Amino acid sequence: MNRSSNRPRLPALAASVVLVLGPVLALPVVGATSASAAPMSAPASVSAPASVSAPASITTSAQLPRPTGPHPVGRSTLHLVDRDRPDPWVPSAGPRQLMVSMYYPARPGTGGPTAPYMTSEEARHLLELRAPDVTVPPEVISGVRTWAHADARPARGRFPLVVLSPGFTFPRATLTGLAEDLASRGYAVALVDHPYENAGTTLPDGQTLPCAICDEFSTIGGDAVAESRARDVSFVLDRLTGRHPAWRYARVIDASRIGMAGHSIGGNSAAATMAGDARVRAGVNMDGTFFSKVPEGGLDGRPFLMFGAEARQGDESWHRTWADLDGWKRWMTVAGTDHGSFTDVPLLADLVGIPDTAQVPYERSLALTRAYVAAFFDQHLKGKPQPLLDGPSPDNPEVSVRLP
Repeated sequence: MNRSSNRPRLPALAASVVLVLGPVLALPVVGATSASAAPMSAPASVSAPASVSAPASITTSAQLPRPTGPHPVGRSTLHLVDRDRPDPWVPSAGPRQLMVSMYYPARPGTGGPTAPYMTSEEARHLLELRAPDVTVPPEVISGVRTWAHADARPARGRFPLVVLSPGFTFPRATLTGLAEDLASRGYAVALVDHPYENAGTTLPDGQTLPCAICDEFSTIGGDAVAESRARDVSFVLDRLTGRHPAWRYARVIDASRIGMAGHSIGGNSAAATMAGDARVRAGVNMDGTFFSKVPEGGLDGRPFLMFGAEARQGDESWHRTWADLDGWKRWMTVAGTDHGSFTDVPLLADLVGIPDTAQVPYERSLALTRAYVAAFFDQHLKGKPQPLLDGPSPDNPEVSVRLP
């Protein structure tokens, strides 16, 4: 794979990591009902020192912070093929293929071992693309321990569906910390990989598709990527909620309550998907530029949350979008964060020895992200009012709230 010298490097991580060296550390308290998901956007340009190796203190695998909801979590993996659409980036590859991780509330004591974070080949591609100077083995990344149990039996009931879309160049695994938490709180979650747009996507046959457009983003245009992802997500919704669903546990999905959130270009894709697909009732952009514009008439009154770092206050696309949104809306800024703070990327960077540039440690930024993203969907998909969204919270001084 071509390692372009001007590629953005793996965004830095917090110094604080949850290591499996004993009891798992508790998450910070973030409000009365909080569990939140932090937004991500385009990767920060942070170069790894030459020949970085894993910190000596890391003698075993790291573990994601424990989900905060009452439910155990299950995970299934889907391979979806859109035979009516050639791949937009590599037409010679044939129909568009998508890999989707389904997270959901599970029955206690069911399912197999905890699901792997990502494949070792996906980790190898990620390190080659985003941190080519590090010398740690990819298993340091792929071995991150999760909480979801493979193919556990779903809990009884029907749950709102939240689609998650990761940042450009990042595999879907980098939003696992948010996906697991939402599932533990009573959501079905479809975490979507967009092949050829991230470092690597492993298919069921073992083939790992590399990034085909990582060096061409400025030429292709962020609007084209966001619009393509909107088509990906609409196809996923077709396959999850249609007459013959692709997921064997699709009965747990309440198709009348669908939301979407994404980091970086995935956050812009949430708005682009809502603009073209009325099934998506609520959306969240986690620190992503709005390359694809929200229609001037808004999103037909549907709610939208803009959740990002302080740098977004100078982003013209956020000011333009804020003015165009015509429904319930909030603009929340998290002080001390950077672009990667709303994902698992800070944890991964720490594991390979890249220091964090954000003031807010990873565990705190993840806790805030979980809390506010969950509160947003609780209010708009479950109909439960969330005072956390209505103004500043003394428990979360990092978060400022802009109201209409």
